[in-house]
Amino acid sequence: MRALPTLLLICLAFWSPARAAVPVSSVPDLELTRYAGHWYEIAHLPVSFQRQCVGDITASYALRADGTISVHNTCRTRFGTQAETDGVARTVKGHPGRLQVRFAPGWLSWLPMVWADYWVVALDPGYQWAVVGDPERKYLWILSREPTMDAMLFAGLKAKAEAMGYDLAPLVVAAPLR
Repeated sequence: MRALPTLLLICLAFWSPARAAVPVSSVPDLELTRYAGHWYEIAHLPVSFQRQCVGDITASYALRADGTISVHNTCRTRFGTQAETDGVARTVKGHPGRLQVRFAPGWLSWLPMVWADYWVVALDPGYQWAVVGDPERKYLWILSREPTMDAMLFAGLKAKAEAMGYDLAPLVVAAPLR
């Protein structure tokens, strides 16, 4: 009989809301030609490489002849300047909604650790908004083709992310809602 409370405590120790959530999955279809172009960041989970960004955060994607995607990110910094960074993304074979992105120099591209997961986890059928994350729920971005987003749509996208187990308590809203 003493084993039952011990077993219960062990089970509770390994249970977490993220484990009980729907697994993170990418969208089943992603047309890169439609996804390419200019996106405005509406919100993101805090990440070290965006520490200095305070607004006007954008990402532009362009298809390249070699099948990869060029990535150009910009933001207004807390110092009043504009920061820019360029990277490259590649598709993950067999998973259209999954990309890997790197901002390290090309000569380091053979190292697996320079590539980060970039999964499109929710996408508007008209490619007007997207939610991007990673399977470990460390990163999340809510993107829009417009610099603002409807507050009700934003709430719905947050609910989708929370259902996948993302902790949105620290979410940074980087653009105005309407």
